[in-house]
Amino acid sequence: MSIRRKIIEYSRGNDLDHFWRLYRWQKQIKSGFLHDALTFLLSRCAYRHGGYIGPDAVIKGRPILPHGLQGIFISRYASVGKDCRIYQNVTIGEVERKAPVIGDGCLIGAGAVLIGGIRIGDHVQIGAGAVVNKDIPDGCTVVP
Repeated sequence: MSIRRKIIEYSRGNDLDHFWRLYRWQKQIKSGFLHDALTFLLSRCAYRHGGYIGPDAVIKGRPILPHGLQGIFISRYASVGKDCRIYQNVTIGEVERKAPVIGDGCLIGAGAVLIGGIRIGDHVQIGAGAVVNKDIPDGCTVVP
């Protein structure tokens, strides 16, 4: 990729390579000043990109974010599986310190809300604007 292209991608907020490197590094360091400093940098970086990922959120692999972090909120208690595709303005929220556990290979459409201590199975497709507050088995499609 050319330097010009990298600058364009970064200015759009699409280049999240540094963000995910910081995220992985922060997860490897369990406590102490460096952990706190990395948590601060992650929060600022996510804010710059227009989203929020809780410091204790578990994200396996690297999610596919076609629109960057624009409007994405992931609770600190949430768990997101490998190869999940998450579109803009998605909320993965908590209720009484319980947040969704999302399986591998899921697609979450724009503006969807997943809330509470629910389990979303593997390869589930959640349509744009859907509000999910109940468990969803593997391979299902949820639409509003």
